[in-house]
Amino acid sequence: QLQLVESGGGLVQPGGSLRLSCAASGITLGDYAVAWFRQAPGKEREGVSCIASNGVYTNYADSVKGRFTISRDNAKNTVSLQMNSLKPEDTAVYYCAAGAKCRGVGGTFTELLVSNYWGQGTQVTVSS
Repeated sequence: QLQLVESGGGLVQPGGSLRLSCAASGITLGDYAVAWFRQAPGKEREGVSCIASNGVYTNYADSVKGRFTISRDNAKNTVSLQMNSLKPEDTAVYYCAAGAKCRGVGGTFTELLVSNYWGQGTQVTVSS
């Protein structure tokens, strides 16, 4: 069964850290670019970060640059998102998706081309 499963979400105070993981089954994640998206209540879905299949190319939304780091371990079929210096505005459901290619402009994430697979999401709440 093809699926992506996110984990690692939770409640954290402003300034804290969380590490999200995206685990794949039924597909070889190393064959895909993988991106993280988020959606807050009442807002449109926003691209957060993307990593190429070989892990060399990464890009980020301007709002998370310098605070979030995406990485992948193709041997473990996982992609992670390390989130530091969290802010209340980072509160959202975070989703991972696998697709063909990351697209960005000047290091800013703009699009995941042909996003074939999506996870069910994990809630991140940043609040004191």
